[in-house]
Amino acid sequence: MKLRYKIANGLMITLVLATVALALVLSHSSDCEPVPALTGETTTMKAIVAQCYGSPDVLEFADIAKPVPADSEVLVKVHAASVNPLDWHFMRGTPYVIRLFSGLGAPDDPSVGVDFSGTVEAVGKDVTLYKVGDEVFGGGNGAFAEYVLKKEDSHSFVPKPDNISHDQAAAVPIAGLTALQALRDSGKLKAGEKVLINGASGGVGTLAVQIAKSFGAEVTGVCSTRNLEMVRSIGADHVIDYKKDNYTQKGLQYDLIIDMVGNHSISDNRKALKPEGRMVMVGGGKGNWIAPFLGSINAILWAPFVDQEIISILSEFNSDDLNTLGELMRTGEMGPVIGSRFGLAETAEAIRHSEQGHARGKIIIDIN
Repeated sequence: MKLRYKIANGLMITLVLATVALALVLSHSSDCEPVPALTGETTTMKAIVAQCYGSPDVLEFADIAKPVPADSEVLVKVHAASVNPLDWHFMRGTPYVIRLFSGLGAPDDPSVGVDFSGTVEAVGKDVTLYKVGDEVFGGGNGAFAEYVLKKEDSHSFVPKPDNISHDQAAAVPIAGLTALQALRDSGKLKAGEKVLINGASGGVGTLAVQIAKSFGAEVTGVCSTRNLEMVRSIGADHVIDYKKDNYTQKGLQYDLIIDMVGNHSISDNRKALKPEGRMVMVGGGKGNWIAPFLGSINAILWAPFVDQEIISILSEFNSDDLNTLGELMRTGEMGPVIGSRFGLAETAEAIRHSEQGHARGKIIIDIN
């Protein structure tokens, strides 16, 4: 027995030490390195780069090499981009677990930004779907730059509708995919159902209100006092001022709740759900370690014990859904709410604004 205890204690100590060592490695942030110098013959472009993890102060407006498309790649001149929480999560390298993929100590790829809209400037010799001059929108690493390089078969960008501006198109990709997939795929929303959208005035929420209406749902939007009229204007049938009313205590029940805010417990949200209703949690809380994952953990823990569906999601890029969003914009059934605009050199300030958590609609980066 003593030998067993010694082995168990040894294994426990080893596990604890390994966990501490991994935590130290993940949480370590290296000092910022200077942007690499370019030779005199290099063709350059302006871009936002992050040579290390940290606050928006680490972002640099720099000259970097303009990319050249390979045989199966498309070079897009970016006209507009938009800010998402994803951008500042990768900028800060938090929660720390993402550094296993983005780079330990410092980002492996210093480029910043995802959502973009622009014009195809050059294509590789094997590209068949796009030609120079085509207008496209979607997502790509390094969207906060004058140019972004995309693989033709990446399924993360599609043609832009002619009647939509680049600012409007750039506002949609991540937020629109999140709203669409939360409502249609995870939420299984049907015509005539009642849906409540908590966080209806934000980037995802404003699009979710309009997509839900296009599905024929009865929509209730929850937002602050200053945004009530805006949320009504984009199609919400009912609005609730969260500063005055708690929707979980009003005695009303919904077929579906889409929660972007997380300011009520699952237990409280269940009171506002019909007996076989669904709740979809989008995103997560702020924090370096566990907090961003608590929604997903709670959803898993609740699932076996309730008839209501409790789901946590992350959106995924695919060309079919981007085309669906493009069609909704083309027909006028959905239009992004643009709350503020910044120039490319002002990207750090735009991300500070996003991190505050009270942005109205989408934040646009005008590249030109």
